[in-house]
Amino acid sequence: MCGIVGYVGAKEKKEILLDGLKELEYRGYDSAGIAVIEGNNLNSFKAVGKLENLVQKAKDFKADSFGVSIGHTRWATHGKPNELNAHPHLGKNSYVVHNGIIENYQELKKELIAKGVNFLSQTDTEVIVHLFEQNALDKEPFDAFKSTIDRLDGAYATLLITQGAPDTLFFAKNGSPMLIGFDGEDIYFASSDTAIIGKAKEVYYLEDGEYGYAKDGKVELFDANGKKSFTTKPLSSDKVSAQKDGYRFFMEKEIYEQTTVIADTMMGRVLESEIVLDELDSDFFDGINAIKICACGTSYHSALAASYLFERLAKVRCDVEIASEFRYKKPLLSDDTLFVTISQSGETADTLEALKMAKRAGLKSLSICNVDNSSIVRESDVALLTRAGIEKGVASTKAFATQTMLLWILALYVAQERQSISKDLIANEIDAMRHSPKVLKVTDELHAKMHRLSKRYLHGHGFFFIGRDIFFPLALEGALKLKEISYLHAEGYPAGEMKHGPIALADSNLFTVALMPKSLLYDKIKSNVEELSARDATILAISPLAFDLADDFVQTKYASHPMLEFFEMMVVTQLLALEISVRLGNDVDMPRNLAKSVTVE
Repeated sequence: MCGIVGYVGAKEKKEILLDGLKELEYRGYDSAGIAVIEGNNLNSFKAVGKLENLVQKAKDFKADSFGVSIGHTRWATHGKPNELNAHPHLGKNSYVVHNGIIENYQELKKELIAKGVNFLSQTDTEVIVHLFEQNALDKEPFDAFKSTIDRLDGAYATLLITQGAPDTLFFAKNGSPMLIGFDGEDIYFASSDTAIIGKAKEVYYLEDGEYGYAKDGKVELFDANGKKSFTTKPLSSDKVSAQKDGYRFFMEKEIYEQTTVIADTMMGRVLESEIVLDELDSDFFDGINAIKICACGTSYHSALAASYLFERLAKVRCDVEIASEFRYKKPLLSDDTLFVTISQSGETADTLEALKMAKRAGLKSLSICNVDNSSIVRESDVALLTRAGIEKGVASTKAFATQTMLLWILALYVAQERQSISKDLIANEIDAMRHSPKVLKVTDELHAKMHRLSKRYLHGHGFFFIGRDIFFPLALEGALKLKEISYLHAEGYPAGEMKHGPIALADSNLFTVALMPKSLLYDKIKSNVEELSARDATILAISPLAFDLADDFVQTKYASHPMLEFFEMMVVTQLLALEISVRLGNDVDMPRNLAKSVTVE
C-alpha cells in the first residue's frame, strides 16, 4: 500500500516530490523519503513517521536544475518502520523505490550475499537495487534494469535512478498501480493521479508487464513483445473526482478496493507455508491464557468474528467487550490476559480509555489499527497495522475487511506458535487466506444485480440480518451498514434467536437478509429462515445453494471455506446498503449525525 512519485525535468524537484507524497500519504505513513540526481550530485533524505518529518529534514535542500528524482511513502511489509527500512534504498550509486512485494526476495538476497553484497535493511525492496547494480557490471543501464525486472516474482511498481545514467529514470509495473504524467518535456510518475494533478496535463496508466525509461522529455515503453507505442489522455483537474477514480462515492470505491487492500494486509505475513508477524517477539504470547478484545461499532463486529477464530484455531479463550461499556463495569482483569484493542483511526475515545485501564492493571496490550502513530498505537505494547489506506466514507467497509483479515492472521499465528491445530489445517487456512483477494473482487454482474434488487427494499418496517457462528457478527455489520447510510431500521441477530422473541415482528413488510453459507451450519440456518418464511417475512437469501423459499436470491460462488463465504457475503451486504441509500437520495459518504472518528465519549 506504499505510494511512489517520480519526476524528470528541470523544475524544483523537492517540492514536486513532497507535494506528490502529501497526496499519497494515505497509502503509508510509516516513513518517507526522496532521492535526487542532478549531474554528479546524488542527494537523499529519509524520515520515520509522518511526512512532516521528512519536510523538516529536507527544508534547506534545493534541486532546481535538470535531473531525475524519486520519492516514497511507506507501509511496512518486510521490516519494521525505521529509517534503514525506509525507501529509497541505495546501492553503491543507485536508488530505488517500490510498491508491492517481491515474493522471491529471499532467494535473490542469498544469491547477492554470496557475491559479497551487503544489505542494510530488512526489506524485500533492497534486492532490486543490488541486483540492478550487479547486472550493470557488464551491461548498459537499461539492459541491466530489464534483466533485473525479469528476475522479480510478485507485485511491484518500481522506479530506479542511477549515476550510471544520471539523466534517465527507469520504471516497471506489475500488479501495483503506476501512471506517467506529461507536461511538455516534464515527466511525472505516481501511484495515483491525485499526486500529479496541477502539474501534468496528460496521463498514461501503465498496464501490468510494462516497463521502460524516461529521458530527454520522452518515454520509451516496452512490454513482453518489445517496444510499444501508447496514447495519453487528458488528466482531470478535479482532485476530489480524481480521488474517487471514476466511482460515484468514496464508499463505493472503498468497497471495490477491498480486493487489493486485503492483499496489502497479508503482504509479508501470509507466506506459502507459515504466518509471519515481524512485529511480535517470539515470546510475545508466553504466559497468555486468555484474550480480551475491546472495540466499538464496526471494529466491535470484527472482534466478535475473531472470537470464534481464536477459540476454534488457537484454542485460547477470547472475550469481546464494547469499549464504552467496559470502562464502567469495573471489570476483573488478570495479568495472563492479552488486551487487544481495535480501531480504524486509533483515536476512538472509549477504546483508548479502555486500553489505559488495562495498562494500569498490568495487562500486555496489542492494537489492531489503520493509522500508525495514532494514540492507541502509541499506548499499546505492540501494534499490527491493517494497511487499509485512508477510508473517506464514514460507513466503514475496507477497514472492517482488513481488521477481520488481520485478526484471522493473528489467530492462525497463535495456533501455529502453540501447535494447537495440525499442519494440514494450518495449510488449509493459509490457502483460504491467499484466495481472499479473488473472493472480494466486485463483478459488474453482482453490482448490477444489487442495484436491481435494491428497489424492492425501500419501504417496510425494518430488516433482520441473520446468521450463525461468524456470520452472526457479519449480520450485525450488514445491519449497521444499512442503518448508517439508508436511515432504515435494521437489526442483526443470531439466526437461532428468532423464535426467542424477534419473530413476533415477522410479516410481509419485515425484510430478512439471510446469510446461508454452505460450509457452516447450513441446515440450521435454513430451518430458521423457513420459520420466518412461514410467517410471511420477505426473504433475501445470500448463499451458494439455491433456496426455494427465497423471495430474492443472491448466489455466491465460494463455498470451500467459511471465511471465504464470509468475505463474499460481506461484499453483497455492503453493495445492498449502498444501492438502497443511493435510491433514497441520501449522502452515502457523509450520512447524517455521524463522524468518521469518534473522539469523544
